[in-house]
Amino acid sequence: MAALPDLYERMRFIRRFEETLLDLFSQGKLVGTTHTYIGQEANGVGVIDHLDPEVDVVFSNHRCHGHYLEFTGDAYGLLCEVMGRAPGTCGGKGGSQHLCKGNFYSNGILGSIVPVATGIALAEKQKGTGAVSTVFLGDGALGQGVVYESLNMASLWRLPVLFVVENNHYAQSTPIELELAGSIPARAEAFGICTAELDTTDVEEIHAAAGRAVSHVRETSEPFFLVLHTYRFSPHSKGDDTRDPAEIEERRTRDPLLVAGARLDSAEREAIDARVEERLAEVVAEAEAAPEATPEAAVL
Repeated sequence: MAALPDLYERMRFIRRFEETLLDLFSQGKLVGTTHTYIGQEANGVGVIDHLDPEVDVVFSNHRCHGHYLEFTGDAYGLLCEVMGRAPGTCGGKGGSQHLCKGNFYSNGILGSIVPVATGIALAEKQKGTGAVSTVFLGDGALGQGVVYESLNMASLWRLPVLFVVENNHYAQSTPIELELAGSIPARAEAFGICTAELDTTDVEEIHAAAGRAVSHVRETSEPFFLVLHTYRFSPHSKGDDTRDPAEIEERRTRDPLLVAGARLDSAEREAIDARVEERLAEVVAEAEAAPEATPEAAVL
């Protein structure tokens, strides 16, 4: 498995990138909205580390920055995109929620990515590429009927798709107790799909479980349903937060960066943090100097 310092550094970069996005938004430098992944970084890093960007496919949602950075490593393209700059991933026109680069796709319409990821899994299986199609969805998306149609087809047709449910316990501002009945894993088990469920912010634990899940899909060409109980520290978007501040502070004691960072030597951790800040500063400076998107700019 990937070494802990490497996993920590990638989580740290995602965290600082998104904290910087919120700061840039407050300065009026972003175009459109943004939904941060702050607090959930261990999921994206732990899962995607097992995927091959040249072969596998990832579908994400409105909270997609962490997934995008981990899968593509393209911080400059992402920042330019959300700043409405021409070198952006989609020419500065897709914004924060609608990213497309290589084998990475995202869409802000709740649940819509699940049937697309399932269809891609069918296409990849028919082509014999050996690709795993991975789709990240939240607990709120489980209220969409198309998710269950996708689970049915994935199981019936034995498709190589990994469903990753990041249950952060809120559908925008509605707590899970008011919007979701029953067991989340049981929803996939009803279709005969293998499942696993973790309630942890430990990136090493998530990495190990995700490795088993990806191996299952790759070796059997059958679906897998991985449920990761998690928590976001930031509002749904930017200021729309009705949660109890005490609840948020209690969850911060399980911050994935604190959990992983505590296992590192302090000098090593500080060196990583400094390296992240240096890289991030370079990306911000380059993006701010980039030309603005124009109607004629090509969309990649």
